[in-house]
Amino acid sequence: MKTRITELLGVKYPIVLSGMSWISVPKMVAAVSNAGGLGILATGPLNAEQTRQAIKEIRSLTDKPFGANATLLFPGAAQNAKVLLEEKVPVINFSLGKGDWIVKASHAYGGKVIATVVNARHAKRAEEYGVDAIIATGHEAAAHGEQVTSLVLIPSLADAVKIPIIAAGGFADGRGLLAALALGAEGIAMGTRFMTTKESPLHETYKNLSIEKDVTDTIYSDRFDGLWCRILNTPAAQNAVKKGLNLPAAFFNSQEIARQLGLPYFKLFLGVLASGWKNARQLAFMANGFKAIRIATEEGDTKNGVLPVGQVTGLIHDVPTVAEVIEQIVTEAKARQQKLAAR
Repeated sequence: MKTRITELLGVKYPIVLSGMSWISVPKMVAAVSNAGGLGILATGPLNAEQTRQAIKEIRSLTDKPFGANATLLFPGAAQNAKVLLEEKVPVINFSLGKGDWIVKASHAYGGKVIATVVNARHAKRAEEYGVDAIIATGHEAAAHGEQVTSLVLIPSLADAVKIPIIAAGGFADGRGLLAALALGAEGIAMGTRFMTTKESPLHETYKNLSIEKDVTDTIYSDRFDGLWCRILNTPAAQNAVKKGLNLPAAFFNSQEIARQLGLPYFKLFLGVLASGWKNARQLAFMANGFKAIRIATEEGDTKNGVLPVGQVTGLIHDVPTVAEVIEQIVTEAKARQQKLAAR
């Protein structure tokens, strides 16, 4: 299956692993890349040295193209991005920030850069930066899709930019892949489908919940981590949204993040305050969100943990291997394409 994305990235199939914190780890990245897609490492929870070691581990597990992300709003993200550039990672995906410097440095060694966007304004700006492609995140997606559904967002961006589009939000099977291509995308990115696979480090409790839940069993709110975010509907998620920003908890959770990233807390605290109240408030929200996501993912905590998932959780009914997921999607997409052509 060839598209502009497979040609651009040097992969067999136009299927990308979304960079999910604590889930898109080296083992998952390599599994997707080895199966013909593009795995993307999530660097959000990692410090610079951990990021460097994760890249080395991926390279020990696969000789196929892979990527890594940098969410530029997060503390330590710029340092991680610099490590990605030093290690000459083949594909860098950035979001929530200005990534023109990443584009310039990556292109210098022949790397590719993908920006994650949610609207035409961001897409056009990314194209001006010189990015090679964009990931367009629709309303259906886990975490940070905004108000426009993929059914409308993808064709609107296809009309707005010339660079290839990877559709994210609402994709979990061959029907979705074929629909994305019909809408003007050149591939799909999946998080929720990949997190419920055998190789995924997601705790078994949440894999089971993902299978049990329906397409209506998510919550979309800006009161979980400060951005519009889609999460699995559980009592813990309902409670988190009801409470909103908990500043005392953010104070302690941000200390944990500073230790995790190897950053001096006092320096981090002053830097956050100096960035202005709006940004400080957002980072306080994210400190709490990070804690809730981590304990859900790693510990299976259903009392306090919260897991970002997309609406396609209701389309998931099994726990296959990564390779099985990709082969099933491609086979189904080709079969449906032939069926439609016959009509």
